Amino acid sequence: MIKRSRIVAFFLLVILIGGTIGLTSNTILNNIKLGLDLQGGFEVLYQVNPAEEGQEITEDVVADTAEALDRRVNVLGVNEPVIQVEDGNRIRVQLAGVEDQNQAREILSTEANLTFRDVNDEVKMTGADLVEGGATQTFNPDTNAPIVQVELKDADQFGQITQEILAMAPQNQLVIWLDYEEGDSYEEERTKEDPKFISAPNVSEVLNTDTVTITGNFTLEEANNLADLLSAGSLPVELEEVYSTSVGASFGLLAMEQTILAGIVGVSLIFLFMLAVYRFPGFIGIVTLSVYIYLILVIFDWMNGVLTLPGIAALILGVGMAIDANIITYERMKEELRVGRTVREAWKKGSSSSLLTIVDANVTTMLAGIVLFTFGTSSVKGFATMLLISIVTSFITAVFGTRLFMSLWVRSKFLDQRKGWFGVKKSEILEYKEDEEPDSLDLPTKFDRFDFVTVRKKFFILSAVLLVAGLAVLLAFRLNLGIEFTEGSRMEVLSETPLTNESFAEDIEAAGYEASNVVISGNNQEIGVARFSEELDQSEIAELRSFFTEEYGSDPNISTVNPVIGEELARNALLAVAIASIGIILYVTLRFEWQMAAASIVALVHDAFFIVAIFSLTRLEVDITFIAAVLTVIGYSINDTIVTFDRLRENMRKMKRIETKEELASIVNKSLRQTLGRSVNTVLTVVLVVVALIIFGATSILNFSIALLIGLIAGTYSSVFIAAQLWYVLKKRQLKKNGVLVTYKEKKEWTDEPVV
Repeated sequence: MIKRSRIVAFFLLVILIGGTIGLTSNTILNNIKLGLDLQGGFEVLYQVNPAEEGQEITEDVVADTAEALDRRVNVLGVNEPVIQVEDGNRIRVQLAGVEDQNQAREILSTEANLTFRDVNDEVKMTGADLVEGGATQTFNPDTNAPIVQVELKDADQFGQITQEILAMAPQNQLVIWLDYEEGDSYEEERTKEDPKFISAPNVSEVLNTDTVTITGNFTLEEANNLADLLSAGSLPVELEEVYSTSVGASFGLLAMEQTILAGIVGVSLIFLFMLAVYRFPGFIGIVTLSVYIYLILVIFDWMNGVLTLPGIAALILGVGMAIDANIITYERMKEELRVGRTVREAWKKGSSSSLLTIVDANVTTMLAGIVLFTFGTSSVKGFATMLLISIVTSFITAVFGTRLFMSLWVRSKFLDQRKGWFGVKKSEILEYKEDEEPDSLDLPTKFDRFDFVTVRKKFFILSAVLLVAGLAVLLAFRLNLGIEFTEGSRMEVLSETPLTNESFAEDIEAAGYEASNVVISGNNQEIGVARFSEELDQSEIAELRSFFTEEYGSDPNISTVNPVIGEELARNALLAVAIASIGIILYVTLRFEWQMAAASIVALVHDAFFIVAIFSLTRLEVDITFIAAVLTVIGYSINDTIVTFDRLRENMRKMKRIETKEELASIVNKSLRQTLGRSVNTVLTVVLVVVALIIFGATSILNFSIALLIGLIAGTYSSVFIAAQLWYVLKKRQLKKNGVLVTYKEKKEWTDEPVV
């Protein structure tokens, strides 16, 4: 008898969840903060250096500097700026949504050390003698010109200074300097049309006042900036830009629109795929995936996280990862249905037998995410944060959410006579005698004609040839390293009309600069990318930005990297890959055995090198997101390998003892045949998303997406034809040495009843 109450409960749950998502989604989306790559803005990493000889840069000095920068940012009116102290003597500043980036950079980096000097450049008064926050912009009552008034701490002190200056007549000028540098001279500057000092008024009387007026040929903006700087206070140190990147608002908006469109297309394709392949369980998977996406946004909002372009990519990729857990469970359930079990028995056994596989697959990907977060820069940290949240959330929704929804239907008995709803044909269901125990491990598969072990040497040779060719390509062409790993500057600009290499290079020359390399991209050839071998300074960046904003109608993206930072990023990238690999080896060794760990790491190196070789051959630029792609591929690849190894272990337990290499080969072949369908389906779901990102996504993550696509294909290949075959070779040697392989002892597995 069908228990309709459980079906009603399912639909009530879906309506409740759907209503909650519909009512709260807009609020959550509006609350999430967007990174500078989505709304424009800039990021700069400052090296804190001594302002004078002998000054010691301590933690307190760096903290005071960060506070001073924070006060200046407040002047700009930027919402929720990010100011972080890194590596002891560096400060990273991120300002998203700032309108005038040139003004913001100038206000941040200007030391604002105000000094009052005589004509001999002798200091009479400094910014320390000013009242904190006492500078205001006003207007000259006679000329209506913008001026700045500053409030002094001691009126008598100023009276004494003016008396000393007055006595120097006719050289009775009080010279006001901002950021006076050693070697500057009033005598040299006073004859120039645009002198370094702010102003040099004559002192005609002794002034016992606590207010000083600073006059000069100020524009209103210049007067406002000076007042703001003086109110915020001077910096106690010198700041050196060692890394900076800026994104124009138009670029940010375009990138967000393109990537969201790619996400919608990719997720829709996954939904259609799940319905076509898994029928009713695929529908349940769509429900849980929808909950997964919503929960990701909720958690990110709770964390007060900043959503970046790589973060959106991680969210979209997470959908492919989340569906993997469903596919593992559904494939196991289909196997149990094919051996003649009831729907309820198949669901129970399929859920329990797939749980540990899902855990292992997620843990290894999480290791890669943790390493990315630890060693990555700000944009990569955003990707890693979203990746880690996705892994945890996908496990919760795919395991517990799917079990809840499916259990309601399974226990309602509505599906008992509807095995076709699970994608299982009647002709595929085997019949067993009453005294026989059905075993899904004995099922025939559509891949039974393939003998993977016999042809292993051909694939070893193929891989070896490809790797040698890749090494030759790498040695000949090397990698086209981005400025993050070398040094220099990079500009990306969006034009309203199509560009050519020649026209773009001519425009750069018209701006007064020469690019070492120019590339035109975009669907309509509207995006120009230029590389400069030298590191552009703040004034040069301002010139380029102003020129191309006027010529092309949009703010360019400009990034600069100091050679020291380039070396650090390259070193951290290699360290990240090494640590992630070691962590995966240790985990696989502990959970399985060292032979599987050794085979896994060879497969991972194969995948990573394959990506590197293709990037070298195609001359695609290798930037910091490339490392994120490689580590993500490592996580996906080991995911596939672990599913295969888990089935190998299960088949070996059934054998108890292995005495011949033929028996060992049979286990490898059987395990690969049984898991190949799952591996193909899983990689297809992620490939659908990645292809959508390549076609519809932002150009700034194009190389990232291409690296993922290459790695996913290579990872599936290595799991089947490299890792499993290497394991066979290692175990065969062990068999030859020992004469027999006693397989794993029976252990109590972690099982979990489906939620009722």
